Amino acid sequence: MSKPLADRIALVTGASRGIGAALALHLAEAGAHIVAVARTVGGLEELDDKIRAAGGTATLVPLDMKDSDGIARLALALNERYGRLDVLIGNAGLLTTPSPVAHIEPKSWDDVMAINVTANWRLLRAFDTLLKASPAGRAVFLTSGLSYLARPYFSAYAASKAALEELVRTYAAESATTNVRVNLFSPGQTRTRMMATAFPGMDPETLPPPEEVSKAIVPLCLPACTENGRFYDYRAGKFLDFRPPA
Repeated sequence: MSKPLADRIALVTGASRGIGAALALHLAEAGAHIVAVARTVGGLEELDDKIRAAGGTATLVPLDMKDSDGIARLALALNERYGRLDVLIGNAGLLTTPSPVAHIEPKSWDDVMAINVTANWRLLRAFDTLLKASPAGRAVFLTSGLSYLARPYFSAYAASKAALEELVRTYAAESATTNVRVNLFSPGQTRTRMMATAFPGMDPETLPPPEEVSKAIVPLCLPACTENGRFYDYRAGKFLDFRPPA
């Protein structure tokens, strides 16, 4: 089987379950060594077992994405070991309980922004040099249609994803003359724990599983991907103009 990511290093955040875990396995099957980052050690160990069974390798990194010093230490460790990073996946995200704007607890707001925006900025800041040291650095950040739909009760999550999108598109523009390509991926409604929390009445069997959705992210991670600063919508199966119609 072709391994287009052979000898490449891929870092995936939120890798202990859902889309992150499924994508990490797909990237490993494509030949990449996976740096799997998540808070849940048990989930990371389960992922490691699957990657090993598929003939791949992984480095497990138990890390809370709010730990800015931990992100910096990870970048230093990868620099010392590999001198580059070929694929960066910003998948870790936080929803919290849906709530009217006036009723959002300050801590909930701060936590959502810390994970969905600030942590991803810290990733870009820490790994910028390593991505540019790769012959074909690729970065993909997961976003959501809620960033532009203005659905009631999801304001904190929606605002965080809108901010993330502008951050990523700006970084993509700044990287246009380098070997780095940076894009956004919107999975739509997927059979994940976060979706069950957001919409508890929805039948999960009507939604695509993470294993299926995450396959569509792999092409964005390959050296052959030339798109930059674009928005890929899984449901549409293609890149769209950045603000797709509601």
